[in-house]
Amino acid sequence: MADNEHLRQLLASYPAAITDFFGSGTLCLHKTGPAWPVAPANAQKLVRAARPYYNPEKAPIWLPTLKSIVAFLDSLDVDVQLTAVDPLAYANAGQAQLFCDFIVVISVNPQTLAHADAVAAAPGVIAILEKAGFSDVQVAFVEAVYRRRQAKFMGFDPISELESIAKLRKPFTLSLGSLCIAPHNTPHYEGSGGVFIRLTSDPSDKRVFLLTCAHVAHPPPVFPNRAYTRKNSSQPREDVVLLGTAMYDESLGDIMKLIGEQTKSIGTWESSLSRIPAQAPDEPSSRTDRRKELTDLIAKAKKTITAANELHNAVTKNYSFTGSRILGFIYHCAEIGVGADGYMYDWALIQLDLDKLEAGNFLGNKLYVGGNKTAIDWEAYMFPQPHDTADFHVPDDLLLQLQDYVREDEMRNPQNYDVHNVKTLLAVKNGRTTGTTFGRVNGFESITREYPDHDLKVDAVEVIVLGYDTKTAKNDRFSDEGDSGAMVVDRLGRLIGPVTGGGGPSPTDATDKSYITPYYKLKKQFEGQFEKAHLLPPVFDFLFA
Repeated sequence: MADNEHLRQLLASYPAAITDFFGSGTLCLHKTGPAWPVAPANAQKLVRAARPYYNPEKAPIWLPTLKSIVAFLDSLDVDVQLTAVDPLAYANAGQAQLFCDFIVVISVNPQTLAHADAVAAAPGVIAILEKAGFSDVQVAFVEAVYRRRQAKFMGFDPISELESIAKLRKPFTLSLGSLCIAPHNTPHYEGSGGVFIRLTSDPSDKRVFLLTCAHVAHPPPVFPNRAYTRKNSSQPREDVVLLGTAMYDESLGDIMKLIGEQTKSIGTWESSLSRIPAQAPDEPSSRTDRRKELTDLIAKAKKTITAANELHNAVTKNYSFTGSRILGFIYHCAEIGVGADGYMYDWALIQLDLDKLEAGNFLGNKLYVGGNKTAIDWEAYMFPQPHDTADFHVPDDLLLQLQDYVREDEMRNPQNYDVHNVKTLLAVKNGRTTGTTFGRVNGFESITREYPDHDLKVDAVEVIVLGYDTKTAKNDRFSDEGDSGAMVVDRLGRLIGPVTGGGGPSPTDATDKSYITPYYKLKKQFEGQFEKAHLLPPVFDFLFA
């Protein structure tokens, strides 16, 4: 059935199919409860903003309730091709007031569930929620997929030079948030590095490891889904490179684009400067100011071009081949799957070549939260309320020191306040594709159902991080393809969890939900394998002993 015919039939059955989740591209098959507000015919459409749902008192019973909902859906005669079940709240983007306090959004693969079947299933879901003590709850069936966030050296200090050049240097740095990585043998599969780990406190053991996702280290379908550890040096190395094919080409293209733009600007400014008469003792101050303004602009642009050319020459000379960008090798890759606690575990450790750390300006566990964001953005999004500034700080050079992690109780009962003065857990990450983004962490778990290339079909418990909609009614994505492995942290630099996947209408559309495995869960997993594992401490002089 053609997509437009499917949409026509759906709208005939459910007129709010587009408006219910407008802004995310998600089609709604059916929603219970009161109709959601819709803009008048000639007014701008209302963009829906998913918001976190927090209810600390109900948190202990939520997960068994969630599993009961999934079991009920699986028991139906209709084949419900479930992709996720998410507990959320909703408001119109840019507004503080919620119009839906609590809704369970059930996502299915596009064009696999009829409207009538969604209508028939909804009362059973409501009954399970009410039996568990959830009142005034709504249920929606929508079309949306779940997918992994996977995209089909230089010791530069990212903040030491011109701002425009700093952004161009970002992909070539060893700063967290700049670690765009890929397997050496399959460099077109790209992902992100998360955080630096030590496996021992022994100062004679200098090894440093990078935590990322297993599906970044061993991307499907190239590699089978099984655990792997390089136990001794006689085993062949599975090398990992800084920058895969696409990101390397994209980064070089950005350098050349900046040079072209600055060259064109110089031509425009020089033409304007040539039309200003020669300087005279009695000329108007406005003419003098304009001449100086143009002269300064030309000088700055020439400086930028010089720096960009130097960067381009250094990159193409030293890092044009993937073999010259090797930063380490896969030390351990866990089998992707669900643990005994029901949570999704998808992680790997990359052992870094120490000469790469020593040769460059290795900053350790400092997450670069700049680039496409500024110090003003940091304050506006992470500390927006005057009454919530007890721990206020702007990271020096926008490098946020990572230390410790957010515990379960705080994820369920957060103490931050967002731009709408609503209590939430504010979050930030810097990934390969979307760079620095701000978000809010959901207080209840979701269940995702996956059909990945590993022939793995599982129900996995994960947590949503939502893009941070603002007072300007803009709904930003928190992550996209290639951001897998990027570590989500709070404004104090405490780890929340790595990005593992995302949810949205189709593999090619923008998505409005990102999924993570909470770090307080993941920590137990890799400590089970490596008992003394811990975050690389802020002071790491032992590397150079």
